[in-house]
Amino acid sequence: KIHFKANSTKLTGTGKRSRVPGVMVTQFVEQLPLGKATPDFTRKPMAVTTHEGKKVFFKAMVSGEPAPKVTWSRNKGEMNDPEKYKTRYDERTQEYILESSCVLFSDGYKCFATNEYGKAVCTATLTVIDESGQPAQNFSEGVKKKKPLPPKKEGEIDPKLWELLLTASKKDYERICLDFGVTDFRWLLKKLKQMKTEMEDEQSKVVEKLDNVKQIQVKPSGRAEFSFDMKLVDNNSAINIYKDGTGLSYDDDKNSKHSLTKTGINYVFSIKDVEPADAGLYQVDVEDTNVFTTDFQVPDVEFVANIKNTKVTESEDALFQCVVSSPLNRITWLTEDSSLEDGEKYQITVSEDKLTHTLRVKNCQMTDKGMYSAIVGVTKSNATAKGGEEFGGQGASDDGSGASFGVGKGEDQHGGEVQNEIISTDGDDKSATADTGASKKRRGQRDLLPNKSCACSVTDRGVQFVSGLSDTIANVDEQVELSCKLSSDTSEGKWYKNGKLVYGDGVKIIKDGACHRLIIDCCKKDDAAVYRFEAEGRKSEATLNVQDPPNLDPDALGKFNQPIIIKAGENAEWKLPFSGGAPMTIQWYKDDEELLPATNVKIGTSDTESQLRLTKCQRKDSGQVKIKIKNEFGTKEALSRLIVLDKPTAPQGPVEVMESAVTSVEFKWKPPKDNGGCPVTNYIIERQQVGRNKWSNLGEIPANPSFKDSDVDPGRRYCYRIRAKNAEGVSDYLQTEDISAGVLRYPGSPTTPRVVSAFKDCINLSWCPPCDTGGTKIIGYNLEKNKAGTNYWNTMYAVKDVFEGAAYKFRVSAINLSGAGDPSIPCDTVIARDPMIKPRFKDRNMKTFMVVRSGNTVRLNINFEASPLPDVSWVKDGVPLAKHVTITNSDKGSQLLIPTSERSDSGIYTITVKNIVGQESFNVEIRVTDNPKPPGPLELDQKTPGTVTLSWGPSPDEKRDDRLHYMVSKRDSFKPTWRTVADNLFNNKFTVVNIMAGREYYFRVFAKNDMGLSPPSVSPVTNKKFKQRIFLHVNMPQSKSVNLESPPSFLVPLKRRTAPLGYECHMSCAVKGDPTPRVTWYHKNISLNTNTNYHITNVCGVCSLFILQVGPKDNGEYKVVLENKLGMAESSMTLNVRGISWRFNLF
Repeated sequence: KIHFKANSTKLTGTGKRSRVPGVMVTQFVEQLPLGKATPDFTRKPMAVTTHEGKKVFFKAMVSGEPAPKVTWSRNKGEMNDPEKYKTRYDERTQEYILESSCVLFSDGYKCFATNEYGKAVCTATLTVIDESGQPAQNFSEGVKKKKPLPPKKEGEIDPKLWELLLTASKKDYERICLDFGVTDFRWLLKKLKQMKTEMEDEQSKVVEKLDNVKQIQVKPSGRAEFSFDMKLVDNNSAINIYKDGTGLSYDDDKNSKHSLTKTGINYVFSIKDVEPADAGLYQVDVEDTNVFTTDFQVPDVEFVANIKNTKVTESEDALFQCVVSSPLNRITWLTEDSSLEDGEKYQITVSEDKLTHTLRVKNCQMTDKGMYSAIVGVTKSNATAKGGEEFGGQGASDDGSGASFGVGKGEDQHGGEVQNEIISTDGDDKSATADTGASKKRRGQRDLLPNKSCACSVTDRGVQFVSGLSDTIANVDEQVELSCKLSSDTSEGKWYKNGKLVYGDGVKIIKDGACHRLIIDCCKKDDAAVYRFEAEGRKSEATLNVQDPPNLDPDALGKFNQPIIIKAGENAEWKLPFSGGAPMTIQWYKDDEELLPATNVKIGTSDTESQLRLTKCQRKDSGQVKIKIKNEFGTKEALSRLIVLDKPTAPQGPVEVMESAVTSVEFKWKPPKDNGGCPVTNYIIERQQVGRNKWSNLGEIPANPSFKDSDVDPGRRYCYRIRAKNAEGVSDYLQTEDISAGVLRYPGSPTTPRVVSAFKDCINLSWCPPCDTGGTKIIGYNLEKNKAGTNYWNTMYAVKDVFEGAAYKFRVSAINLSGAGDPSIPCDTVIARDPMIKPRFKDRNMKTFMVVRSGNTVRLNINFEASPLPDVSWVKDGVPLAKHVTITNSDKGSQLLIPTSERSDSGIYTITVKNIVGQESFNVEIRVTDNPKPPGPLELDQKTPGTVTLSWGPSPDEKRDDRLHYMVSKRDSFKPTWRTVADNLFNNKFTVVNIMAGREYYFRVFAKNDMGLSPPSVSPVTNKKFKQRIFLHVNMPQSKSVNLESPPSFLVPLKRRTAPLGYECHMSCAVKGDPTPRVTWYHKNISLNTNTNYHITNVCGVCSLFILQVGPKDNGEYKVVLENKLGMAESSMTLNVRGISWRFNLF
């Protein structure tokens, strides 16, 4: 016999009905001890209405054993102020009293009665009336109001329901109607469709597009949000948001209470820190037109049992379940980043009493791990779904999901830690079969825990379950497997179904070492039962639930999915066989609207097949057809499409006249709005001359919506009929207004031709069109040159058949559909020759200086342009070039070439380009040089201690190169590297300073030009190859101390400042003095050095005072005083604070 002792350290309560309406009682224990009772209210606090500033009393009477503790709280704030909130107990009346003094705003108060066995909660509302008799609210005046919805009348639909359905998505209809107690809303759709059409017509004036509407919902972040996509007709239109008819103030800051953010065309409205007072009807208006309405409900409901953490293996289902204190049609389920809806992945169910709400996560994968939340009103419950290997200690949930809800792994079903103690073991206890199902499951779960901390007096525990059976859900005709694992590979066991031994008929029993499996190949409804596996006195049970969801034959489904194409007036029919468990609910939809039996809609349904027949179909009946088959185990949908072919609708106007000429009329129109399901192949055109009754058929034209009638009489008016034609027939006609053909009217004269440019082989002309076009467009021009004329289609023409130097005159006439008009006045005489251009150089970045090594080639290219061709000349330093210099000229440039340069070629070269228009010159300095020769011998002379004077002979190249200069470098005996001490020396002497006594110094001098450095100079004193060295001895004078003390003074004084109210202010000054002066700041002759409201610093003589937020008291005179032993100095300024006169506070 095995006995378990379980101690729970954490309890969660269960709901209990109170004797007083409006009171919620929670019991902490499963069974109350004799003589004990949970808290309850025998008299709850009453709602109070009072005026601003008055005292308020709330009184409550409670019961319970032991006597409960009573506490109070507010919805909108704390009650920590003992002067404002006082609580006491009146022993005479046995009343608990809350006294609140000087109330200002309406609020909600809660009273809690708690003892060790439970708690009771009730609420009371405080309404504060201001002097005008209106409820006092804690927000500014001037709130915009909206006309309230009419009140609900007895026996009629609530106007709020119509308002919500008008802007909601179709998928939300059922949920919204359920909130208003309307279970069958299909009869509302006809009136709703009519109201929606009227509303869309009104919305189209301000909104171009409105879709993706999402109702208000509490998000994982704790904010309540609704969103929609909206494109405005006018982006400057005002967007107003109302709550219960009262305008809300909002901004785009998410940290504010109400915010409206826009991303592209998506608008998101959110409410921060949601509380019960935020419940209400929210409406969004653009200008004065309503575009969206949503109802935010915050029920006064709490969690009786929270959802629990869940651990589940891959491909299994995870289950989350909670219990609420009052019936609710639905609650909000969320993950960490999105809300959850009932569908293929998530199954959301509600119990019949609407107190237990369940979320099933199907076919869990690793991506499904994370936090799941349930939200009721403003209360949130969280739990985590974790993935892991198979585990026996987790047990099985009641619905076979394989998920654990805190039972096992050291937790009881309330989430507390469990410690099991095995007292004794003497075989299987027959009394165990008499336990309730819940107790058996708890005991079985604890038997399977491998990681429990247990103390056992028996040394041989026998075989144990490593992993037990798990409840399983299977569909009809599918294979199902039940498995468990023992701690011994040699142990044998037996399988039982509802207490009867299982045999091998249709069932496979497999033993694989310590694993035992029961496999049913083709599951039937009769296989649903409780299966048990027994081995050596150990048992493990699990329930197999067999579901029979709707099933569709693949061949029939493929045939159903094919579109049905019929002609107008014919019938369309769909049939779809199905199978599945009864009862079945069959619904047919067309374009997401449910089809109900009517004159032209016939629906027939049997146990295995459903049929839809639409009679006398018209073009408007085209669309998507859907069948929805549903039973308690699931839902199946199948889609098809109906295409009704018909003749097209009439072509669309307005007709636009493209041309109205003397001999032709051309116009165009828009294609039909509906082509009848097949493309338009032709248009049929008929014509009637105004004043006559006969219509003439002009024939058919291709499917291009334009027509040109070339058989018209000038000045007559015509009317046309246009019909569209496709494979199904001919549409109704579109009739045009009267179209007039043109009359013979010649254009006026163009302007006199203007010569744009003239060259020797071409003359470019331009002119302006005539002011009078003759009523038709200009189709060309006649350009005459003397007596020869040609037709051209541009208002600019280049005459190329001209002779250079010849003079010409030109005139032009315009041509329209009636013919050519009068010619223009001839232009002035123009001569065919190139335009005259003053010489100019093309290259902007031409070099003005070149250095060339002696013996190299010099090549200089100069590009220019000029007309007529210029004369080009070159000179060097103002004299003609030498004979070895070659000049090559062309129409666009000139080249100077010196094959082998010499030093004598150095100089300034000037090119001059000259023609009859003008001339231009350009100078280039060319320097021909070579590596310089070294300077003469180096001599040293020391006349002053610490300095050495160097002198050297000039380089032989000094006279031939005016850019040659000298560079001096030095090295001492302490450093092995040479250091340049002078450069760009154009004389032969230099004095080196900072010479230190006792060191050896080495000097050398280089000649330097544009080619580089010469070899260093060599000392002429000796013929040895080492450098001349010098020893210096310096007598340093004795230093004297200097007195640097000085009285304090200001380098930069304080300056007058002006600062806005509420902003920061910074003032500073620069001071000096030795010893360092002491700095003291004064405001209105009061020292600020010890005032913590001011930040004072003194860094390297810069004294600063910083005011973080300027207030009215900071206005006035500021003074800085400096003091040391030699004297005192001071500086003052005035700080003016702007905005003091109009600043006020809002309370």
